[in-house]
Order: sequence, then C-alpha cells, then structure tokens
Amino acid sequence: MTERISIGYKPLFEVRLLHHYWLDEGGTVFDLIQDQVKKDTRLRDYDRRSFLSVMPTGTTTRTLKGLKCIYKDTAFGFIVAVQNEKVIPSDALFEFVVTIESSAFFNYTALTLQSRKIHELYDKTADKTWRYKENVSVLSNLTGASRVTGVNKSLFLSKEYAELTDDDSVESLVISGGALWQLTGDQPGAGSQQLNALATNCPVFVHQGDVPVIVPPADLIDVPKRGIMLSDDIPDDVFALIRLSAVRANDSDFSFIDDNGRAKTPHPIFQIRLKNRSTIWQYLNKKTNTVTSTELNPLPLTHFGNAGTKQKPSEGWVKAEKNGTKITRIVSEIFV
Repeated sequence: MTERISIGYKPLFEVRLLHHYWLDEGGTVFDLIQDQVKKDTRLRDYDRRSFLSVMPTGTTTRTLKGLKCIYKDTAFGFIVAVQNEKVIPSDALFEFVVTIESSAFFNYTALTLQSRKIHELYDKTADKTWRYKENVSVLSNLTGASRVTGVNKSLFLSKEYAELTDDDSVESLVISGGALWQLTGDQPGAGSQQLNALATNCPVFVHQGDVPVIVPPADLIDVPKRGIMLSDDIPDDVFALIRLSAVRANDSDFSFIDDNGRAKTPHPIFQIRLKNRSTIWQYLNKKTNTVTSTELNPLPLTHFGNAGTKQKPSEGWVKAEKNGTKITRIVSEIFV
C-alpha cells in the first residue's frame, strides 16, 4: 500500500484592493449602503484584475518559497498561505508591486493627476546612478490605520489622515475639525468639499500621506521630494508598493504571526481603499458644443447609481482646468 503524506496550509494574511468607483452607489459610499443584499452582490461581482495587477517582488518570491508559503491571486487582491505549524521569522518582510492594467483607471481614480516622473540622478561620490519615481504610495501594516475595535476592527494599509499643509494638491484628503475633506484645487488657497462630518465614519482611502518623503544620499541634488527609489525589484511602471512586516509592535492586530511565530487564527485581512474621483459635471449641447448647465459642486464618479439628477459622466476623459500651473477644478464634460 502506497504511503500518502498530506501537507496542510492555512492563510497567513490577505490583502484586498477595493476601488469605490466599482463599489459605491452614486453618492453613497459602499460602507454606508443599507441594502445588505446589494452590498453582497457588489462584492461578489467585483474583480480588481481588470484594472490592477499585483505581483510579489523577486526578493519576496524567493522569501515565500524559502518559507514554504504560497501566493494566490484573487478577485479582491491576494492571499498568502503557509504550511501548518511553519514558524515565520519575526523580521520577515514581504513586498508586492501594484501596476495599472487599464488606462481608464486614471480617469475615475482620485489623486492620479500628480506627476509620476522617473528621475535618474548620478552620484559622483558613489559613482552610481540613483533612480526615483515621484508620487508612488507605500502601503504598510506598520503604519496603517484602523477603524472600529474588537471583532469588527478594519485594518487599512493607508496611514491616518493628517491636517492640511501648504504642499497639498488637488484631491488631497485632509482632516479639519474631525471631518474628512477633499481639496477641489491645488494649494495655496484651494477649495474643498466635505466628504463626511466625522472622518472615522469613512474608510481610510489611499491619500497623499502614503507617499513617503525621499531621503537621498547626502550630496545628491535635484531629488524629488516624495516617492520611492526604483530597483531591480521595483519596476518603472509601479503604481504603489505594498510592504508587509510579520510583527507590528504597537498594534498586534496588524501582525500576521503570533508570539510563537505561527500564522494567527483568524488571519488578518488588510484593506486598500481607492477613492473614486469627484468632478464638476458640465453639460454641453452636442450640436453646438456650448455649455448649457454646470453643477455647482463636485459629484463622485461611480459605475453604479448616479450622484446627480441628470445624465452622469462615463468613466472616460476628464479635464483639469488650470490658472497658470495651478489646478483650480476637475471637470467632466457631458454632451447631451
């Protein structure tokens, strides 16, 4: 009789990349939809693979193999599983590269107007060329924020929102008086709209604070202020970098191993929430190309529902209006 050996696996952690263009119902944020059947259906049909790709870096692929872990791509994001009883080192680090699969993504996603220029800078002292890419977010369980407590606690890989700064640009998300606001233009003197009177009622969307400050070698000049350093592990087309560490000292809910180095039960589910863009809806006569009416305030772009009372924009082209180099508002033109 042939002997059979069965090796069991259990989830180590899961990451879900949820885009609100595909989840919200018009002006109602997905989390606040009251119809549970509608929410369940929305999630059942959701598949981020049509617009986002995620892959472990080369180093992480080798680490996963060495630790006998399995990477599984999913409609929500991905899951990493590990052999039962396998011990994971407390200093284990996993990185995953997020890239864009659909050009339309840049039309309906907030905070995608910023430059993502690649800078190649020669360092004479080290005789080396350093490569940086602007405005790439780093999403980490070491710095992520949470919402609620106990069994309903949600773990986000984005940092907590901060107060307004002079460097914030159009679509930045900021806290003021406990409320969550979104800028409708570039600083200084940017307009804003309130998204929720209590910021903690909202998910923690990917925002400008997730882009790290670049700390270059001492003598390197013309380095961009925020972004990441590119390497053999991180390709030029990176949109965001997910960085997960085995242990978070100040909040064990964000750790994915227990005190013995084994996978926790239940495993943590990390969320990345992408904010859908809000624009000024401007209606034009399709025969004369003249403006017939304009909404006073920005309205969110969504695949489902309609945040306005007239025809809604498609997911297509949007226009950033400028005064010099400063963006004053973002417009969706609707021809009727």
